[in-house]
Amino acid sequence: MELLQLKYFQTVAFTEHMSKAAKLLNIAQPSLSLTIKRLEDELGTKLFERKGRNIQLSSSGKILLKHVNRIFTEIENAQMEIQSEEHQIANVIRISISNARFLSKLISEYINRFPESKIQQGIGVKSGIMTSLKKGDIDLGIASHPIQDEEIESCVLINEDIVLVLPSNHRYADKTEISLSQVADEPFISLANNEEYSGFTTSLCEKAGFSPNHAFEVDSNLLVEIIKLDQGVALLPISVCRTLGLHYIKISDNSATYPVGLSWIRDKVLSSSVRNFRDFIISYYKDNYEMFKV
Repeated sequence: MELLQLKYFQTVAFTEHMSKAAKLLNIAQPSLSLTIKRLEDELGTKLFERKGRNIQLSSSGKILLKHVNRIFTEIENAQMEIQSEEHQIANVIRISISNARFLSKLISEYINRFPESKIQQGIGVKSGIMTSLKKGDIDLGIASHPIQDEEIESCVLINEDIVLVLPSNHRYADKTEISLSQVADEPFISLANNEEYSGFTTSLCEKAGFSPNHAFEVDSNLLVEIIKLDQGVALLPISVCRTLGLHYIKISDNSATYPVGLSWIRDKVLSSSVRNFRDFIISYYKDNYEMFKV
């Protein structure tokens, strides 16, 4: 069993497609298929199963992938320690987040304090962030609801309060607290292109006994306009409301909080820059706790 074989296997496992994996690895598909076949013969088991035009890991393949990920994490650890010993590590921090607001204000404070830092930030969905962490493409990830995986370490940064946003002239505008069941018949305005959050708010309404009538699905800028036109109500994180200057009411429903989690590979040796940024993020959310609560 060779490292090249394992790297090929890992790439096929993540893409679940032989042609796509071959393209990523810049090799011919027949050569890749032969490598996987030899690996299966050596292990005496099938690593993949057909699923339509795609393939998926077999139970044996899932076991192997878990160990292969650890192998490459350890190799990366060795490289990191060698480079650290020779003082060759750059101050690059690679992070992916599922929503830009998770680093809003925080990032400027960090850069002002550590101007030598170099941050490469991407936007991704929770599942993509988990895959990128495992592949070693990023060092840190922030997503709603902490990632649950045995290879990944996660911590809850904040359980942010979700509030009901409505125009200042709305019939419920003078209330200080409200139950979602009271607005079951209202048209709802939801954020577009954010399935994770939309699923969460829909679940909140369903727990209150109704399915929301989504009258508008728009971006955050149009959402403000439409709310001011008295076209509906919205469920938003309180930090967003404060940033946009929106009128909101506290929700009395117990489950109206949105967890935000920070994640990294459990056994990976992080550079001093990444560790510093991770600890800064955790401290920032702790120090600014009131920003995220009613």
